[in-house]
Amino acid sequence: MCRSIHPLHNYVPPAERDEIRAAALQYVRKVSGMNRPARANQVAFERAVGEIAAATGRLLDDLVALGPAHDRQVDRERARGRYERRLGLSVPGKSEAGESGIAGASSGG
Repeated sequence: MCRSIHPLHNYVPPAERDEIRAAALQYVRKVSGMNRPARANQVAFERAVGEIAAATGRLLDDLVALGPAHDRQVDRERARGRYERRLGLSVPGKSEAGESGIAGASSGG
């Protein structure tokens, strides 16, 4: 569940409020063990998400970046490359057309 929580510090553009809230929601889901709380727990669940989002926002505001800011698009492309290599969808140094060793991966028919 927490694999969808991504680093938010030192990015250009900075993390937006919805990204911070999404990370807080994933954290509360993981800690509580609930994807969607029952009505009896809804208020506590939402309060926790709000408090964690606020604390995360303050943390991000207070942190000092010691290196250059990261580019989200570059990081996404690197992650996609790692994912594809893990699945064997692309092999570094080989062309995409039929050399991956995956059935059906070639562009020919």
